[in-house]
Amino acid sequence: MTYAFCNHIQVDLVHGQFKRAKEQVDSQDIQLYGDLMLAISQGKGSDFDLTLLRRLANELQLKTLAELEAEVHALQNLMEKHNPEVDGSLEQMLDLMKQMKKALLVGSTERVTALHEEPLSPSDTESICATMIPDDYLCPISLEIMNDPVIIATGQTYERANIQKWLEENRTCPKTSQVLAHTTLTPNFVLRSLINQWREANGLEISAVDSISGAAHNSSNSCSGDSTIDELIAKLSSRQIQDQRAATAELRLLAKNSAENRIRIAEAGAIPHLVALLTTHDVEVLENAITALLNVSIHDHIKGLVVQAGAIPHIVTALKYGSMKARENAAATLFSLSTVNEHKLTIGALGAIPPLVDLLKHGSPQGKKDAASALFNLLIYQGNKPRAVRAGVVKPIIALMSNSQAGMRDEAVSILALLSTHEEGRRAISRISLVPALMSIFHDGSPRTKENAAAILLALVFDNPQHLTTAGRLGIKKHLVDLVQSGTERAKRKASRLLEHLAMLQAE
Repeated sequence: MTYAFCNHIQVDLVHGQFKRAKEQVDSQDIQLYGDLMLAISQGKGSDFDLTLLRRLANELQLKTLAELEAEVHALQNLMEKHNPEVDGSLEQMLDLMKQMKKALLVGSTERVTALHEEPLSPSDTESICATMIPDDYLCPISLEIMNDPVIIATGQTYERANIQKWLEENRTCPKTSQVLAHTTLTPNFVLRSLINQWREANGLEISAVDSISGAAHNSSNSCSGDSTIDELIAKLSSRQIQDQRAATAELRLLAKNSAENRIRIAEAGAIPHLVALLTTHDVEVLENAITALLNVSIHDHIKGLVVQAGAIPHIVTALKYGSMKARENAAATLFSLSTVNEHKLTIGALGAIPPLVDLLKHGSPQGKKDAASALFNLLIYQGNKPRAVRAGVVKPIIALMSNSQAGMRDEAVSILALLSTHEEGRRAISRISLVPALMSIFHDGSPRTKENAAAILLALVFDNPQHLTTAGRLGIKKHLVDLVQSGTERAKRKASRLLEHLAMLQAE
């Protein structure tokens, strides 16, 4: 018969073990009593001895997440029904069950395996791995799975009750120690939905917490409710172009105004409908739809949903053929999505780089800035660098670097520094007379820009020392000495190596 605390006989036994150890006569019960006492004596919040946990797991037959969850709920229900005389014992048992959950869920597979007396079979391992809670689903304060996750000012997510208790005495983020700009708690509906999906897949009770009713709705910019968003989503599929224009414009503004609205819009299923409208021939609907996607993608959890909805090819099309406003916001959306590393490869492979380079050449001032920002993110991935070189990125970037009126010198130098780390990029840069432009950077650039200029020059020198000879004639030595004395640490290293090369060239 399975040993379960929710069974009345076992409850009575546990109470007896806590209160009348001498009355126990069964050797297994005495062993269980001793192990329970030892575990509880270690104290709440401590790291339990794995050998002890392994023994308790076998004695109590609580080896899976579902079984532990069931015991926790059973003990919580019993605490509500029993009198104060036994509540202390139940509370101690509840603490122990929670600690066993942490040991099972937070640790690695190896740690989970240690909870079992016998080696795990492949099927057992697969079963246990399936019930490992992802770290993102655990509250950083309690290390327990979240029922009502909320976002604080720093962007970190916590269980509502835990962070509320923390904020009663603190004004900092528990995880980052940053001082909070405000104490507003924004429900993380997307994460709560993911957690509930995980619970359902693993046979656990789905949280029924109503985060919406617990959220603060003091801002006049917040949408009035999910029903409003549902109505707007219905209009996105309307055959009436005026309905589409009105709905996309409203969703665009709602997504711009608050993080809570972005989460509501995504959770209500608006993203696939907005993506579908990226193929429209109506200029206003296209501009609104792509800007709404830009605004919702600010939220990290939503970026993946936008990509999964197949948005990138349509964003690239808008980047090629849309109005200037649509092209600007398409570039800005690609910049937002490309902050996630795995999206850099996808965006580059789907043809985004050539139209970004075209926007860099022929776009409005804002369009050029958006294109440069997106290109910088994409070029962090090495495979995108030859794509950019073949798309002709080097000439317009150098032109922007040389044009002080454009206000994009820092961005241009940063992109060139990335390109100089790839062979095709160095060859393309070498074919252009870059040294005079770099000299102006060394003369009056920011510390970070000077650092990047030194990195570019050093990369070029390996392929063609003539670049450094030219720089030497233009007085580079003084600037390099200044960098060694007062530059960033990386700039000092680059400048020192350039000085060494310059000395060798002058000695020849």
